[in-house]
Amino acid sequence: MHSANFDYTTKQLSRQPAKSITELAIVPALIENDGFDTKRRFVEFFTANIANPHTRAAYLRAVVRFCEWFDNRNLSLHQTEPTLVALYIAELGQTYSRPTVKQHLAAIRMLFDFFVTGGILKSNPASSVRGPRYVVVKGKTPVLLPADARQLLDSIPINKVGGIRDRALISLMLYTFARVGAAVAVDVGDIYLNGRRWFVRLNEKGGRQHEMPLHHSAEEAVLGYMDAAELHGQKNMPLFRTLDRRRNLTENRLLRQDAFDIVRRRARQANLGTSICNHTMRATGITA
Repeated sequence: MHSANFDYTTKQLSRQPAKSITELAIVPALIENDGFDTKRRFVEFFTANIANPHTRAAYLRAVVRFCEWFDNRNLSLHQTEPTLVALYIAELGQTYSRPTVKQHLAAIRMLFDFFVTGGILKSNPASSVRGPRYVVVKGKTPVLLPADARQLLDSIPINKVGGIRDRALISLMLYTFARVGAAVAVDVGDIYLNGRRWFVRLNEKGGRQHEMPLHHSAEEAVLGYMDAAELHGQKNMPLFRTLDRRRNLTENRLLRQDAFDIVRRRARQANLGTSICNHTMRATGITA
């Protein structure tokens, strides 16, 4: 039987660490049915073992799907064996891309390793299973020429707050080389005056914090956005926010997918094609 309210737990696990096992007591039935020690180890894996919230959310989705597959076949955790894991991975490959399948297998393998070291399982049934072959080709991310980057920024209308926000977001990624996750995570207080220069504080991958002066073009765009949206003084509030139905700013932070949609839409409007993505801004800045 599936856990009834697991969606809530998924959000909790993917966004913040739990203070105790009782806060995240709802887990997949496959784990729940194996007892309290297994459930505790499961929650510990996601809350204490994986620091990056994006990795945590992706691995959690992968593990939940795997548990549901086993539960639908009335199998227990201790009936898991390499042949069944290999069958699951093969079926997954019929629906998902190779990188996604490899990520799912990595999540399953790491969880079982954690179970082994915790004394829940004697061996890892996923350790001998091989995922699909996938080679990343370098240079795949499209890079804009400086003139095209300027065309993109100049093409964004700034007569409304949505356009002013979009230009500021894209400028920040272009001139700071920030990854999209770091860009959308910026709070108003992360834009600050240091002497005569405006700085930005970025929280990058691996928990690293990076502070740097804003390029004059990024400074103009970001401060113009903060002025237009009257964000000064809202220190702990998100800098880049969603729009409501009336196209006014809300207090909700933009997500990475929101930023992706913004970049694709603005690039299309600037006649720069449909292959432009968030990482294009970082790659363009670094290349230039």
